[in-house]
This record gives sequence, structure tokens and C-alpha cells, in this order.
Amino acid sequence: MEKIQVDILGLSTSPSSGGAYALILKELNGPRRLPIIIGAFEAQSIALEMEGIKPPRPLTHDLMKTIIDSMGAGLADVLISELRDGTFYARLSIDSQEIDSRPSDAIALAVRYGVPIFVSDRVMDEAAFVPENEHAEAAAPDASTTKEAAPKPKLSKLEVLQSQLGEAITKEEYEKAARLRDEIRKLQGRDS
Repeated sequence: MEKIQVDILGLSTSPSSGGAYALILKELNGPRRLPIIIGAFEAQSIALEMEGIKPPRPLTHDLMKTIIDSMGAGLADVLISELRDGTFYARLSIDSQEIDSRPSDAIALAVRYGVPIFVSDRVMDEAAFVPENEHAEAAAPDASTTKEAAPKPKLSKLEVLQSQLGEAITKEEYEKAARLRDEIRKLQGRDS
């Protein structure tokens, strides 16, 4: 299994999310983004650590780090390893052992340890998306130099959804982006 290193691009919420957050991961050597829906507690734990804010008492992930450290072990990296029935699965590499984890907990520990976050190539292929503006820049870097704009053809439903996906990402509406990504996949599944 190939592993793709990612970084945390951001956390986002929306009023319709019911308290959940979208954690957006971006591949380091490519344009793809991977949204993962996580709970409010885990989002807060990740955000506090990234901002360098230390709560007066340790959070659960701080406690987990303390326990791992006190046992003489260390976290080497984390891997978002699987996507099954819409649920992401992760693994912690602690010394020579692989331990199952929720992605949100794995990432909360990764930011505390400062270790790499990886996503399996299969998960990236299945669940990641490329923002529309990334497609446009890669496909037509000289488009801005054309003197006359060609008339726009009528867009298909797929193209409309892809356009809406790009807008949602630009506006950092990552939950909406994840829903649009799923709709796009369903349409592409019908066409293939």
C-alpha cells in the first residue's frame, strides 16, 4: 500500500452541521484535498494544539501522549488507512506496533508529537477531490492571456456540481464540499 503524506489545511463548521466539523487534509506534493467529518471535542483538541494554547488541565489527547511517553514509547506517524461504508479508519504507529484509531484521535496525537500524517493511496483515490481552481491552473495556465473569451457552452449537471464544489472550497464550506463530492462520484459512477 502506498502512503501519501498530508498536512492539515483547516477546520470548518457550518450551522447545519449539528456540532460536527470538517477537517481538511491536503496532500503535500499534489493538489488533492481530503475532508473528514469529526466531532467538536476532537476539533477543539486539534485546534488548541495547533494554536499552541495549553488548557489549565490536560485534555484526553494530552493524557494519551503522557501515557505513551511514560511507557517509554513514541508515536512515529499516523495513517488514514481505510474508508468503509463512509467511515474513515486510522492506525497509529507506536514503536513497532500498529494500533487502530479514529482519524480524529490519530491526528490530535500527530499534532502533539509533530509526526507525519499519511493517507493510503486507495483512500485518497476514493475520497479526495481537487479544487476547481487547481484544475484550471493546471489545465490552462495561459488562459488569462487570450484576448477574446470563447462563448461558454451549456454546462452538464456534472460540470455544475464541480463548479459548486470549487465555490464551496473557496468559501471554506467543507461540509458542503464533501456532499457535492459525493454527488459527483454518484454521477461519475453512472457514466462509467
